[in-house]
Amino acid sequence: MPVRKRAISDATTATKSSPAQDQNRTSETTAISSDPPIAPTKAVKILTFSLIFFVPYFFLIFYHYNIDHDLKRSILINAILSSGGFVLTLLMIPVASRYVLRRNLFGFDINKKGTPQGSIKVPESLGIVVGIVFLVVTIIFQYFNLTADSIWLVEYNAALASICFMTLLGFVDDVLDIPWRVKLLLPSIAALPLLMAYAGHTTILIPKPIVPYVGHEILDLGCIYKLYMWLLAIFCTNSINIHAGINGLEVGQTVVIASAILIHNVMQIGFSSDSEYKQAHLFSIYLVQPLLATSLALLSFNWYPSSVFVGDTYTYFAGMTMAVAGILGHFSETLLIFFAPQVLNFLLSVPQLSGYIPCPRHRLPKFDPQTGLLTGTKDGTVVNVSLRVLGRKSEQSLCVVLLAFQAICCCLCFILRWFITGWYK
Repeated sequence: MPVRKRAISDATTATKSSPAQDQNRTSETTAISSDPPIAPTKAVKILTFSLIFFVPYFFLIFYHYNIDHDLKRSILINAILSSGGFVLTLLMIPVASRYVLRRNLFGFDINKKGTPQGSIKVPESLGIVVGIVFLVVTIIFQYFNLTADSIWLVEYNAALASICFMTLLGFVDDVLDIPWRVKLLLPSIAALPLLMAYAGHTTILIPKPIVPYVGHEILDLGCIYKLYMWLLAIFCTNSINIHAGINGLEVGQTVVIASAILIHNVMQIGFSSDSEYKQAHLFSIYLVQPLLATSLALLSFNWYPSSVFVGDTYTYFAGMTMAVAGILGHFSETLLIFFAPQVLNFLLSVPQLSGYIPCPRHRLPKFDPQTGLLTGTKDGTVVNVSLRVLGRKSEQSLCVVLLAFQAICCCLCFILRWFITGWYK
């Protein structure tokens, strides 16, 4: 995670400014505005690699599966709006970067300490741009697809309320630097709108091998199911936040998981003949397509060497969005398998997070400015364990390895579902 340096706003330190103070403020603003702009976006490179996902994704929708015309139309409208969100995010990030620098909301990259790049002020909390654009896109989409009497309208707006709430709390965390013990409570607060508005089923299918022992195929969990939803939202949000620390990892893992979620939803829509089941997965697509598009725009600036930091604002926003998509799309079990690296990272982190082992503020690998390589420390994170197992690596190479591991876990999830279909459920 970046080292943050913040200053209190002049407006909070004085109620009335003297001419000398105004002159000093003007000089300070001029100096800040004269800072060099952030590095150019890597959008072309990111979009080129994204074709690996987009080509098979749209092939499945428009050619492979016999999906209803109305469903294809709504997915396409959402995709077009999401593309507009991608462009808008690209345009807004450089503008927002100047504003956050002006308020001294920046960080220094610890993994480049001792090099010229390590002394550059990197704008912090640019996840707020992604969150705002995402909400604009998803709200506008309601005009094209959801009517006033739609049964999904209440849950859709409740989902957006939870995501908006989480984005706000994430930005508050970035500004106030809340202790990590308090951070665990933030998702539990943000999930309340979704839990209160949830009107879906609270039943689960009993795995076929144990049906003879239970006596029935469906089990109604009632309030326990909502408790499970609440815990899932807390886990997904915090797991993205703690599996971080190198350029591109937070946004990259979100892009990989979001891509897997979209393919899973399309496959389920293509296989199923149940209208309600299709609508649940379609609902998930409506949320994840804008998430993927805006995240790709952010990744264009956050990929190594990062010219912006995403902050807790983005990690909380992304985790909550994927949790909501999994809960209302009714594939929470599959979502947890997609989150396998995050589950592993959480298990490795438990001894330190619980206080059993001393936990430093930044559980990052050790950087050698002479070679530019990272060395794993004894801290319990997937980042450090990967370096201890695979040896020293550059920051960019390590990020590629971790994202490849994320993609492999998602692929294994699809293979696992294929093997147990018809036997497990």
